[in-house]
Amino acid sequence: MEFILHLALILLFTKIAGQLALKIGQPSVLGELLAGVILGPAVLGWIQQTSFIHEFSEIGVLVLMFIAGLETDLEQLKANWKSAFTVAVLGVIFPFIGGYSLALAFGMSQGHALFMALLFCATSVSISVQALKEMNKLNSREGTTILGAAVVDDILVVVLLAVLMSMLGTGESLSLGSLIGMKVLFFGVIIVASIWVIPFVMRLFSRLQVSENIVTAGIILALAFSYFAEYMGVAGIIGAFAAGIAISRTEYKEAVEHKLEPIAFGVFVPVFFVSIGLNVTFEGVGSQLLFIVLISIMAIVTKLFGGALGARLTGFNGKSSMAIGTGMISRGEVALIIAGTGLSSGLLESQYYTSIIIMVIVTTLVTPPMLKFVFTRMEDSTQKRSVS
Repeated sequence: MEFILHLALILLFTKIAGQLALKIGQPSVLGELLAGVILGPAVLGWIQQTSFIHEFSEIGVLVLMFIAGLETDLEQLKANWKSAFTVAVLGVIFPFIGGYSLALAFGMSQGHALFMALLFCATSVSISVQALKEMNKLNSREGTTILGAAVVDDILVVVLLAVLMSMLGTGESLSLGSLIGMKVLFFGVIIVASIWVIPFVMRLFSRLQVSENIVTAGIILALAFSYFAEYMGVAGIIGAFAAGIAISRTEYKEAVEHKLEPIAFGVFVPVFFVSIGLNVTFEGVGSQLLFIVLISIMAIVTKLFGGALGARLTGFNGKSSMAIGTGMISRGEVALIIAGTGLSSGLLESQYYTSIIIMVIVTTLVTPPMLKFVFTRMEDSTQKRSVS
């Protein structure tokens, strides 16, 4: 029954910490992330990362991205696809070069350096989604570009990871054509299902007389899309996001969103934020402090610069470009998954694992306040222009 007490503590601390963050002008998600650090091994040690919390948090991030899909303006997303693609590509190239160079500078072998570079490329916008949602910017041109770029980024990183593991003999030997074919097949099936299957399933469930039939249908579809995404080698959050976009095109959008948001942000999403902080531990940090500082700075700067440059080259002004680059900084759960894969396959040396986890947490923690700062600057500039 201990997990019940842990859940109660998580919900209590996230709401208190979220409120404190709002009081100092920061997004509440920053406080919720820090609540995980405080409750976990790094500070109080009251809660450990368990299978229960991990599975609970998995549902939390899937639901969060599903809701993001529900709230995404598809037309805006289509209009900014060139920007999203460019942001993603440059947001992979610059971190890859930076991560590879830094790893070699610390004496890592070619294989380990390549894997370290790949870790730098990962992006998880689930944290950015929550920050943008709180600021009412999720459906802005910048917000939809960040979401679109995250989808492309995930595909690029997954393909690169599979290629690297095949080259170094630590994974299944799949040809590049097979890897790309699986991703093309995934999106082909998703598009077909979004056009014909999802509307049919939603209409079918709407005729049922059982309670909460519409929201249950939405959850089933989100989980099914997520499972299919994972099966095809794409992150589950992409599948959940796609399911949300598909349902947003139906008449059931408001019903699903209205019913799902209270339970999502009341229970599941806070556990996801806390689970990230639970990964923090300061054991052995002293001997690698310089390494941690350098990889954290490199991770932030290269992703920020790469994303911002991609946005600038495709028509965004300076402040909007910085906002987009900032939204791509967080490595989140995607990098944690890749780090775990590298550790089990021998591509990531165990002595660097804790440092990588801390780098992931740092990039995740700095993203909400940086987004808040950049968007506030944008609004201030807009108000000054309107006054003049």
